[in-house]
Amino acid sequence: MSTEAETVVRAAYRAAEGSVLDIQGFVDLFAEDGVFNNVVAGESYRGEHLGDLVAFMGALAPDVHRELHRFHVIGHVVAVELTIRGTVTGPFQTPAGTIRPAGATLDIPTADFWYVENGKIKEFNCYVGLSVMLAQLGVRPDFASAVSASAAVPS
Repeated sequence: MSTEAETVVRAAYRAAEGSVLDIQGFVDLFAEDGVFNNVVAGESYRGEHLGDLVAFMGALAPDVHRELHRFHVIGHVVAVELTIRGTVTGPFQTPAGTIRPAGATLDIPTADFWYVENGKIKEFNCYVGLSVMLAQLGVRPDFASAVSASAAVPS
């Protein structure tokens, strides 16, 4: 038997699937003052921008799928351990320019925390494995630049 909170969260995941990609349906599940926090990247979305990251992922990997591994409902809080999977066929915009699609396979560990009140999502905190995603896209840390920059800082 599922709770109202679980039903709302499962509807959000369904709307964000590449085979469905119902951006407005995803946004409509949020409360008027709801917020979507991409915690690892330090970004927050509200209002008309609540679906921006869902649209981005759908454009990056049109076959995007969220494999839900563990689902825990504690009152109005839903905690989900999942993997975001898909094939990169769209461009990935970065501050340094665009990474062209190369068919990379995404398999990104993620933890989501949803706060549902009165049948609407009040807050969604997504902890996506950003370093794993970037590595799968071929983006590697530039340790040499970091070492050079730290060497230039007076002690």
